[in-house]
Amino acid sequence: IDASRLYVTGLSMGGFGTWDAIQRYPNRFAAAVPICGGGDAAFAKQLLHVPIWAFHGEADTAVKPIRSRDMIAALKAAGGSPKYTEYPGVGHNSWSATYANREMYAWLFAQKRATGEE
Repeated sequence: IDASRLYVTGLSMGGFGTWDAIQRYPNRFAAAVPICGGGDAAFAKQLLHVPIWAFHGEADTAVKPIRSRDMIAALKAAGGSPKYTEYPGVGHNSWSATYANREMYAWLFAQKRATGEE
């Protein structure tokens, strides 16, 4: 295992789990891809160095897109530069398009963190 390339991603409750994992262990992961989840905006400042690309469906009624929008806004307000993709007209299943997105994988696998930061 390349400890400098540990990535975390999850969808729905796993999207919440992805936010939770990077909030609890902000120095463990090289990047995070939360999908249709949400986190605690109070942790935004400690996540500024974590590359994040969040995804959500605009028409999601199971997990409202405001959950992702709020996290992205908090990160940007704290000085971060997260990526965010919101799929127009897509409901809760925003993971199919995300996990089929080659650009997402290219971005994800380009991320690497300095080791010894845990």
